[in-house]
Amino acid sequence: MSSQRFTHTFSVLAYQESPYLEECIKSVLAQDYSSEVVIATSTPNQFIEKLAKKYNLEIKVNDGKTGIGADFDFALNAGKTELVTIAHQDDIYDPGYSKAMVEAYCKHPDSLIIFPNYYELRNGERVERNTLLNVKHFLLWPLRISSGKSKFMKRMALRFGDPISCPAVTFNMQKVHTPLFDNEMKNDVDWHAWEILSKEPGNFTFVDQKLMGHRIHADSATTENIQDRTRTREDYEILRRFWPKWIAEKIAKLDAKSEKSNQT
Repeated sequence: MSSQRFTHTFSVLAYQESPYLEECIKSVLAQDYSSEVVIATSTPNQFIEKLAKKYNLEIKVNDGKTGIGADFDFALNAGKTELVTIAHQDDIYDPGYSKAMVEAYCKHPDSLIIFPNYYELRNGERVERNTLLNVKHFLLWPLRISSGKSKFMKRMALRFGDPISCPAVTFNMQKVHTPLFDNEMKNDVDWHAWEILSKEPGNFTFVDQKLMGHRIHADSATTENIQDRTRTREDYEILRRFWPKWIAEKIAKLDAKSEKSNQT
């Protein structure tokens, strides 16, 4: 890397030996707006080290508290710029992602988080529409019609499910502090974080462009959590923060039906 001062960092969260890690790294290095790129991992190994050397990237090793939430917090702190994106190793980022996030930040410097719309990658194909994606896009209407600044509108977007894709999110590290992610949850660590942040002053800034690809595959943590019902249990727990028990139960059941579109 040059001596350029970066505004934005991709903290690539690497775990074990993902066959998609190199594709993720290539995508974040090919941005129209240059970002800092580091690799954050709690499972250092020769596979990750080889890729880091190939692309001249620094590896930051989490040798402290581990778990999904702790790994996410570590990845956030691995970046030293105003803006940090936790780049999940299986996902890819379109060339315009960084530029759009930085431009949105310049327009809304009080943003807590900035995030675009996203598409799915299924069997190597780009999928822009299915039941789950359509539902999530609809749930974001409060942020499409407002600046995402009011507590009411931020929480309205979260009341029926989690429409915000965690790997799409850029965090304003001047406004967001760790620990942020719940280390006991396996699936809804991000929805938990958005619910916490929704009560803080600052914007949820939504950029209505599809600028990153979330990969759906049989070995993903999301797919595993759907199959063992972890997701349904955690969804209900978060929904209870917004609704009485009987309403939360009904919404959780409806959300479980939409999960079927995540199956490969």
